[in-house]
Parts: sequence; C-alpha cells; structure tokens
Amino acid sequence: MQKMLSLVRRAVDHYHMIDEGDRIAVGVSGGKDSLTLLTALAELRRFYPKKFEVIAITLEMGYDNMDFSHVDELCRRLKVEYIKIPTQIKQIVFDIRKEENPCSLCAKLRRGALHDAAIKAGCHKIALGHHFDDVVETYMLSLFYEGRISCFKPVTYLDRMDVTLLRPLLYVPEKNVKSFARRFNMPIVHNPCPADKHTKREEVKTLLKDLEKQYPNLRERVFGAIQRYPLDGWAPDKSRYK
Repeated sequence: MQKMLSLVRRAVDHYHMIDEGDRIAVGVSGGKDSLTLLTALAELRRFYPKKFEVIAITLEMGYDNMDFSHVDELCRRLKVEYIKIPTQIKQIVFDIRKEENPCSLCAKLRRGALHDAAIKAGCHKIALGHHFDDVVETYMLSLFYEGRISCFKPVTYLDRMDVTLLRPLLYVPEKNVKSFARRFNMPIVHNPCPADKHTKREEVKTLLKDLEKQYPNLRERVFGAIQRYPLDGWAPDKSRYK
C-alpha cells in the first residue's frame, strides 16, 4: 500500500490533479486497474493535504453474469459512495450495430455515459485507471497505426462537458497493479466482452514484451522520452513531489 500510494501521490502532485474540495468520480469497470485506483484514492483521501471526496461509478454494460455485489462491499469498507448505471451498450454495439471493430464505438458510448453520470453525481473530475504500461502501449499504437507521435494526457480538460479526466496510476507499472490486486484480494469482475484480448493493444503488448528480451527497460525509456520530449501536457512539475 505504501509503495502504491507513493507512486499515485507523485503523479497527483506532478500534474496538479487534485484541488481542495474536489469530488472525484472513479470509473469502476470491475477490473484490477479501476479497483486498485479506487482503493488507492480512498486511502490517499485520508492524509492528502487537500481535502477531497471519492465516489465510484460503474456502467453496467448489459452482459449477463456480471455481479458487482462484492464491489459494493468494497465501497462500503472504503466508505465510498457507489453508483451503478444500467446501459444498453452491449446490445447497441453487438446486437444492433453488429460492429466488426467494436472497441471504438464501445469506448465512445462508455465515455459519454460515464461523463453524464459523473456530472449528475456532482463530480467535475473523473479518475481513470490507465497505468504506466497503458501509456507506453498507447504511444506505440499511435505511432504504428496512425503515424502520429501522440498519447493521452495525464490531465485532460473537456470544455464541452466541463469535466477533467485524471490518470493517477500513470507511474504504476501493470505488474504492480496485479500484485496489489492480488495482495488486497480485489473483487475483480470478469469481463465477458467477446473482443477482450483480441485487440491491437494486445498485439503491441506482446511486441513490447518480446522486444524487452533484447532491450531491457524499453518501456521505461519510452515513457521517459514522452516526458522529456515532452508531449503536450506531459512535462511534470517535479518541484511538488520528487
């Protein structure tokens, strides 16, 4: 927990993520990343010098056999308000539209529903569970498939919605997330999406794993290049947390 909180606080401070009185919604899919983020922010809330609130929001996608009752129990233990929003995203993407490449439409629908739910809950900041490995993979995806040097930002303000997206796990490697989720027995909810594990992101993840056999610490070098370049929004303010 101490190591996780250290990495999360470093990201929060480097990129000025939290202000006094913030009410922050955490998008909770039931996966290891979002549950780890929720737990870390709930714990950080206890001692961070700027007082803030955390709530959890889950979009129920319309799949059968997705039981979030144990996530509900976790939220009660963490003293976090938990909101579940029923949606028909699964039916729209797979049954009505029958998308051959469903991820883009699904992500767009999920973003819209999450932003709306957060605003209705009085939150104008939303924390997402993207971690260190997601940063590197997104950068490589943009380079390989779009011919662009690009990545999502640590903090993104959406002026049309008056919502700010935060990524407090960006310094946390995926292996640390897995270890944390296992050690603290996170109530992970299996994702039954038929497109899961069959994406371009999985291809890039496999490629990076293979390249690191020959080039150790490749991910760290790519991540460092993103900050040193720096990409828009990626220059950290290291005066706030070393």
